[in-house]
Amino acid sequence: MTTDNSMIEGRRADSARRRQRVIKAINAASTSGGELSVSAIARAAAVDRTFIYRHPDLLGQVRTAQSNPAAADGTGPVVSRASLQADLANAHGQINRQAARIRQLENKLSEMLGEHAWRESGLGAPADIDQLQRRITGLEQEVVMLKGRLEEQGQDLDAARAANRELMSRLNRNG
Repeated sequence: MTTDNSMIEGRRADSARRRQRVIKAINAASTSGGELSVSAIARAAAVDRTFIYRHPDLLGQVRTAQSNPAAADGTGPVVSRASLQADLANAHGQINRQAARIRQLENKLSEMLGEHAWRESGLGAPADIDQLQRRITGLEQEVVMLKGRLEEQGQDLDAARAANRELMSRLNRNG
């Protein structure tokens, strides 16, 4: 039985030493402004995180230290974890709003570049109606001129065919 008691006493002493290291790590992190998470405290105390989670009083001390503001060193305002979380939430909101604005501006830029390319390619409707009217008039005059040429060429073709027929009929009579 003496061996069992000494083992139990040894485990209790080890647990007490680990508890003291955790408490010292919490106090050190609180006063120095270090990270106050279960993982950081466990790392600083050289214990496993489950040790802190198995001892509700130690976990409560970590949570209390997290909610209390960091110790002021006289160089600036005291900042609590809650205010930092609020600042973080506000920053995320601002980032989301800016991302939405950037998407809106990118869409507008894309639309304007598309319209510009459409106009430059000649596929889009030109803005100058007078220029279109002048172009239509010029094309109509060209059509009239081409019709005149076509009519002249048709007459020349008819005359050439008639001359061909006459020459063929002469050859047939003489031959």
